[in-house]
Amino acid sequence: RHCTDVVCCVIFIVVILGYIALGVVAWVHGDPRKVIYPTDSYGQFCGQKDTPNENKTILFYFNILKCASPVVLINLQCPTTQLCVSKCPDRFATYIDVQASYRYKPEQWNYFRQFCKPGFNNPRKSVAQVLRDEDCPSMIIPSRPFLKRCFPDFSTKNGVLTVANQTTFRDGRGKMRNVTDLREAANGINNVLDARSVGMKIFEDYAISWYWILIGLFIAMVVSLLFLVLLRFTAGVLFWIFIFGVIGIIGYGIWHCYWEYHHLKGTPGSDLTVYDIGFQTDFRVYLQLRQTWLAFMIILCVVEVIIILMLIFLRNRIRIAIALLKEGSRAIGYIMSTLFYPIVTFVLIAICISYWAVTAVFLATSGEPVYKVMANQTLCKYANLTCDPETFNRTNVTKLCPGAQCTFAFYGGESLYHKYIFIFQLANAFVFLWLVNFAIALGQCTLAGAFASYYWAYRKPADIPLWPLFSSFGRAIRYHTGSLAFGALILAIVQLIRVILEYLDHKLKGTQNSFTRFLLCCLKCCFWCLERFLKFINRNAYIMIAIYGKNFCTSAKDAFFLLMRNVVRVAVLDKVTDFLLFLGKILVAGGVGVLAFFFFTQRIPVFAQEAPTLNYYWVPLLTVIIGSYLVAHGFFSVYAMCVDTLFLCFCEDLERNDGSTAKPYFMSASLHRILGKKELSPKKA
Repeated sequence: RHCTDVVCCVIFIVVILGYIALGVVAWVHGDPRKVIYPTDSYGQFCGQKDTPNENKTILFYFNILKCASPVVLINLQCPTTQLCVSKCPDRFATYIDVQASYRYKPEQWNYFRQFCKPGFNNPRKSVAQVLRDEDCPSMIIPSRPFLKRCFPDFSTKNGVLTVANQTTFRDGRGKMRNVTDLREAANGINNVLDARSVGMKIFEDYAISWYWILIGLFIAMVVSLLFLVLLRFTAGVLFWIFIFGVIGIIGYGIWHCYWEYHHLKGTPGSDLTVYDIGFQTDFRVYLQLRQTWLAFMIILCVVEVIIILMLIFLRNRIRIAIALLKEGSRAIGYIMSTLFYPIVTFVLIAICISYWAVTAVFLATSGEPVYKVMANQTLCKYANLTCDPETFNRTNVTKLCPGAQCTFAFYGGESLYHKYIFIFQLANAFVFLWLVNFAIALGQCTLAGAFASYYWAYRKPADIPLWPLFSSFGRAIRYHTGSLAFGALILAIVQLIRVILEYLDHKLKGTQNSFTRFLLCCLKCCFWCLERFLKFINRNAYIMIAIYGKNFCTSAKDAFFLLMRNVVRVAVLDKVTDFLLFLGKILVAGGVGVLAFFFFTQRIPVFAQEAPTLNYYWVPLLTVIIGSYLVAHGFFSVYAMCVDTLFLCFCEDLERNDGSTAKPYFMSASLHRILGKKELSPKKA
């Protein structure tokens, strides 16, 4: 063994050090409070402790009619004065009415004054000057806080959009306005508020059922481990049970859908279509429709037919794959520690994700407050120019543009660091992809080295080295960090290009240029195919690196041509094995999912009292199903890597050896029987 791809190893280490430096710089300049707290027109945080706004946690907009949509309110700056308030207004009122009645109704002025600029208490000031200087809002509208911002309290009454049961209101400038003037903002806000309601209910469900979700995931882990242990002895029987189990589960699903479909016959409202009721936040409404269960039944029938046809046409190849799986289960049986290596990969990827997310937040919140001129006059030449709030009133801007103000716009800066924030974000994303792919590559190479040591042991298990997994991990880190980083780098570049293409596609969705859309679609398809191909090449290259210790390019070339020389075996053994392992994942996830379904819907009499009362039972149910699939995938990925490694070793064994005394086969007796190969000299006991 010797170090491979040293140059790439050095570059990789330098990049990691630079990535750490980028994180430190971002942490020094960034301030996550800019994400947590809303900011008023003076650049001050709402609700921040030890500040004048400590008890003012909500952001209030003077004239929300100037804000086109909630997206503007949340992400950008709405072109109106914004203040921190302790609560949102709960009534309609205009400054004109409040000023006219402040002498005999001072309580109205005291209430309205809390939505004016801090320190303003001059109701004698003319209305025109107050509105020009934006000392107070021209009107207040009943609102409710959401995302720490005051949004109009929209509701519908008999299909009519209202605010506090009113359809019209005075805007404080002598005009009667209709609530529909806010329709664009209202539609977006109502959707967001519905999402908030659903989100709160989902959070409550998680808070109640998290304990049972963990139990479900633990059951999935035990079932997956039990499957891998039993596979060593009863691979054929167990897999056929799994295959018919999947067919049985889908068959039960078809029967259940038919039963629900038949049971709802004659029920009032059950013959409505999904189109008739539209989108509903309570998904249980859809389960009361016959059309829903009919669609589920048709989908399950199609899946059932496809699986049965595939099993009929691939039955002989499945028998070959099962024999290879037995060999893989035997290898895992001798190296049981490999089953828990995915935990290492998971921890490494979790660290990468956490570091990337924190760095991205700090980069996004880097900078000092930037103030810009906000003018009521559209022809003001100083509009949107940067300004200094401390010296703004002494400039000529207020004279040339009456009513202009110097208000907070966003966080940024003019330094070299702030100018290249976007570049730093791209670098953050690129290094993140590189590190994640390296963590995956390290896991694949480590597992491949451990299983290769099993295959190339002439007398199994006597010749298997001690601690093969740890030895393989040490070799990968010590000798092949550069090669693994090289392969991960190529994949990261392609993935970054795909991210950029997705971003461009999102930005250009509104364009009418058909050629541009077609070109982007072709590029996205090509790079998706390229990424899939590179993942396949990298995986087999890492196996060859673990076996021979050569550099990445040589290993990738050797693996590719070796597979091409055995392309039929690749299709028969490798892909059929992947299909069978996928069926295993589906059975584990489906079995645990069915158990969770009966539990959370309180259909198991023994545990009916223990089952929690939920808003949406599908929340913990989907969590258990997806989590069970991921748990099974983690264990089965070790098995898939084992089969791929043994298969590549097997192909190499056939080409390098002929079964003679000088060149004996290293394959096991079971693989001899599969291919009809005969050893010219028997192996030593």
